[in-house]
Amino acid sequence: MKSSHKFVFLLWLAFLMLSTAELTKNKDENNNSNEKKSPRLQQQQRQPQNDAPETPIIVKKDMDDGDSDDSIVNNDDDSLTDWESVRQRLQELKAVRDLILDLVPVSDSFLTEITTKQSKESDEESSAWEEEIEEEIIEDDQEEMEKIPLTPEQQEAEEMFNKAQKLLNATRSNKAEAYKLITGAATLGHAEARSMLAWAQLLGTQTGLPSANQDISAALQTFKELVETGLPSAHMGMGFFYALGLQGIKTSQAKALLHYTIAAIGGDTRAQMAVGYRYWVGVFTRPSCESALSYYRKVANKVADQVTLSGGPVIQRTRLLDEQENSEFNAGILDDDLIEYYQLLAERGDVQAQVGLGQLHYQGGRGVPLDHQRALDYFQHAANAGNAVAMAFLGKIYLEGSDIVKQDNDTALEYFSKAATHGNPVGQSGLGLMYLYGRGVKRDTTKALQYFSQAAEQGWVDGQLQLGNMYFSGIGVKRDYKMANKYFNLASQSGHVLAFYNLAQMHATGTGMMRSCSAAVELFKNVAERGKWSNQLMTAHADYREGRVDQAFIQYALLAEMGYEAAQSNAAYILDKGEVGILTPEEGLKMALAFWARAAAQGYSTAQVKLGDAHYYGRGTKVDYEAAARYYRQASDQQQNAQAIFNLGYMHERGLGLAQDRHLAKRCYDLAAETSPDARIPVVLALIKLYFLFGIDYLKEFSFNEHMAKWDQMLGQNWDLYVIGVLTGILSLVIYFRRPQPPQQPQRGAGATPARPGTGVGAGAPAAPGAPVDVPPVN
Repeated sequence: MKSSHKFVFLLWLAFLMLSTAELTKNKDENNNSNEKKSPRLQQQQRQPQNDAPETPIIVKKDMDDGDSDDSIVNNDDDSLTDWESVRQRLQELKAVRDLILDLVPVSDSFLTEITTKQSKESDEESSAWEEEIEEEIIEDDQEEMEKIPLTPEQQEAEEMFNKAQKLLNATRSNKAEAYKLITGAATLGHAEARSMLAWAQLLGTQTGLPSANQDISAALQTFKELVETGLPSAHMGMGFFYALGLQGIKTSQAKALLHYTIAAIGGDTRAQMAVGYRYWVGVFTRPSCESALSYYRKVANKVADQVTLSGGPVIQRTRLLDEQENSEFNAGILDDDLIEYYQLLAERGDVQAQVGLGQLHYQGGRGVPLDHQRALDYFQHAANAGNAVAMAFLGKIYLEGSDIVKQDNDTALEYFSKAATHGNPVGQSGLGLMYLYGRGVKRDTTKALQYFSQAAEQGWVDGQLQLGNMYFSGIGVKRDYKMANKYFNLASQSGHVLAFYNLAQMHATGTGMMRSCSAAVELFKNVAERGKWSNQLMTAHADYREGRVDQAFIQYALLAEMGYEAAQSNAAYILDKGEVGILTPEEGLKMALAFWARAAAQGYSTAQVKLGDAHYYGRGTKVDYEAAARYYRQASDQQQNAQAIFNLGYMHERGLGLAQDRHLAKRCYDLAAETSPDARIPVVLALIKLYFLFGIDYLKEFSFNEHMAKWDQMLGQNWDLYVIGVLTGILSLVIYFRRPQPPQQPQRGAGATPARPGTGVGAGAPAAPGAPVDVPPVN
């Protein structure tokens, strides 16, 4: 090893010793403080560890009537000061590490391997320690807040806010009444209520309020005031303003990430998704799969805890660009006339219409509001008519219970049994649940396994999920991770959110398979994007269709910051069309370019084509044909996008950003036509133009003297004899075709009458007036 390399290596060892000592010191100080502040945490740490592998499987949500609201905690000043000082010290150590890493020669594979490996281990250890400290700070702050008594005014505001939350989370929500209560609580100074009103002003969703229009400036002012109190949702709001640069705020992605991170530490769900997405893709920060995994897992845990037997509403991720390019595109939203038609059929006793409407109101989505009371009525009518599906869903409603229907195991068992008698898989799966958990019956895992197997054999997703849970946990069967993985995969193909969650846990922990951080993040991200906040996709779509473009854009932009690819492409689409009134056209084009880039990074090939278009035409950036060709190439190679292939052919034809090659251009045109039938007409026109250019090129290359020389060389000295022979042949043909033709004799049939001269009567004479005329066919 060279002397310079030894020096760098010694520096690196010194840094490791310093960082380890500092980390140990801070951790010891924190443990000492925890002995005084958090005895409950110490008791939990002293609990014996189970040798069995961690069971990360969510089987079902606890079937109770409680509401699970996200708790908001304001950190006290001492905790924040200690935490910031520790974080600042760690950042200083990381800066020293990065400086040393810059001194490592790229050619020295030994030092590079050692430093890379140890820096990764250091990052993982410090990240785990930071998460532990964050959880302890939040827990300590919760205990401190519980000790502070509320004033009568604060108590009234808290009661109004909690009542509003129950109304919003009910199966038949009353948003107008809920927002009246929130307004009252905000007037009394309730911080979270003020933040909710600020978000409603920003998004333009102030249901039932006199000032239902968008008020971005008022929202900004509220967020600025609440940020001083440390409210996580306010930090999320300020991060959003910095990310987009609204209301004259200079765009700063660094400040946006700072506010997002503070909000995420405080437990804000949207912020956790935003930070997780930025670490996953590397948006203005260094990509970190482990950090992304940590944040997305927290959100996925919340989503899994809130999953009900209904599975939650169906979320339609509509892309506005797809709607524009395809007039027959179905956004998944049922037309009002169609819903009224089904309602009319249901009122007339149509059982299938009753079951269909019951399922729509039971789950919500597709333009139909969640309403368990109406679902219960429709299912009841269909069940009375003997429909097994309706019986099974009634069993699910009574097994779970809600604010509409009281939980009743006996009634649920009765309906499940009737449905299972008819061989219905929903009823079989319901009976399996009751026997698995002993709900209304004696617990019997053997019967549970039997019913789940029968349901799974018919392809019912709940049966597949529960079989996976049993094989994973070893309940009623021998533990088998491969079988668990098989059934979870089958359930995930039907879109069950808990199947995705369980697979994510297995990939994250390496249970039954090789650990894969990237696969776990993809699955946790999928789960996180199925939370109740995803309903905003449908709200934004409805706002855009009704002409509320600014409101739709802000909602799409917020979801885009949270990592929703459909929202990113929709926000970019609106900006590209220049329909947003809160941004200048130049700002809009630059922001559209950023959103297209994020959507393209998530594999949306049309976004890559749009990026190529932006660089080709100079929209939001300078004209760069090579960059345009690069994006077209990516869309062509990854997704076989016909538009991208066609564009590559055009650029080869013109020699723009690519080598001019008309033969390669023709190949691209042909491939585009094979890829998509919609490209055939443009390809035909492009090929006609290409053949015309081929002809022009041929004429340009044609040389009369050169061709005459070739003919002279080929014919030699006897060229005159060849000419005479050709002329003789031409003359013979002329004489043959110009010779006089013999006169044609009229043909007489056996019954023909000879014509009499001057009379005009005979075979060839014209018919008399009024007589029928035989008209010969015309060739």
